[in-house]
Amino acid sequence: MAAGLDQLKHIVVLMMENRSFDHMLGSLKAVNPAIDGYVDGDPFTNLDANKNPVKPQAMAEFQGQLNPDPDHHFPAVDVQIFGGATGAGRVANMQGFVTNYFHQREDVEHSQKIMYYFKRTDLPVLTTLALQFAVFNRWFASIPGPTICNRAFAHYGTSFGRVDMDPFDIIEPIKSMYTRMVTANPKRSAKVYYYDTSSSSMEVANLLKNQTEVFGTYPQFKSDCDKGLLPDYSFVEPNFSDHDSDEGEEVASDQHPDHDVQAGEQLIAEVYTHIKNGPNWANTALLVVYDEHGGIFDHVVPPACKPDKFHSSQVDPGTGQAFQFDRLGVRVPAILISPWIPRGTVVNRVFDHASIPATISKFFLGGSPDVSPREANADVFIEPNDGKGNLANNLLSLDVMRNDCPDFRIRK
Repeated sequence: MAAGLDQLKHIVVLMMENRSFDHMLGSLKAVNPAIDGYVDGDPFTNLDANKNPVKPQAMAEFQGQLNPDPDHHFPAVDVQIFGGATGAGRVANMQGFVTNYFHQREDVEHSQKIMYYFKRTDLPVLTTLALQFAVFNRWFASIPGPTICNRAFAHYGTSFGRVDMDPFDIIEPIKSMYTRMVTANPKRSAKVYYYDTSSSSMEVANLLKNQTEVFGTYPQFKSDCDKGLLPDYSFVEPNFSDHDSDEGEEVASDQHPDHDVQAGEQLIAEVYTHIKNGPNWANTALLVVYDEHGGIFDHVVPPACKPDKFHSSQVDPGTGQAFQFDRLGVRVPAILISPWIPRGTVVNRVFDHASIPATISKFFLGGSPDVSPREANADVFIEPNDGKGNLANNLLSLDVMRNDCPDFRIRK
């Protein structure tokens, strides 16, 4: 009764950088009220340094606007979520975005730009995919902090107690999702496709230990799509930096402020198009998700979650309080794409990046031993069709594969 799950053989994750849900997809509430975004007239505001209310406005620009980069380290995100309140009994209110950004330049007018969002027509690729497939109303960063620790949750289901940008030690017996796949019996295939030798995340250094087989470049990803050679699980990284290559200048495509958002649109379109036009389209699900919100506003309060067994010290967060990994970070865009998903699907269950290894483990391996409490309690976005999964949550629910999926023009 789940034809899409019967067909599914490949799961691809493309993780972009540092944009919030309301900032990128909030405008879609005007198209589909089930999408929990922002429309003009909603009461959500933040106060600026002069105590004047600042409401979200559809004035976001592709580049040059969020400069300097909004602060998204743990202490700053704590201010953004709790409005600067400290101590026991404080309540999250999402009132600290403008206040926190003001400290970057002490410019009242500039601080208001943290409340800008994109019009639907500004982001035709991302918004079309969100409306055409499944958009998640409640996908949150795994912790209220920066990139490395949040991406660690996607790879390991934990950040081993870290909330900062420093390299970390992997604590046994927890394994990366790639180690689990390639050492399974029977063996499964998995790859991290980094953009090129000049652009890969810091986490690649940890994953690389004795595992060269799990790495490929982005050009290889496109080739593997075209030839029907995708591994069971693929994790795709964008280009994190402007740099020169043998092919000429490479423009950062991660959408991290203040990189060009349109370059990221092109990357998303390219990943989707190579999958869609390749022989594995009927057998592949693509998740497009962002690692964290980048300090940009969102109106939804992050929920509490199961505490992790790894905790930070009081010094690590920079807030004077130990973080128990018992609440999620700010909401981010997340879209699941497959020709077996009904158009206009909106998902309201709570997810975070620990849901990625939880899903991959459950679908391909039937589960994994020795996982973090956070991963063990994370919801999965694809249920296995093995009689054990909750098929009421199956997003690949169509009986017949769609033939009306969108096409995008990509650069050759």
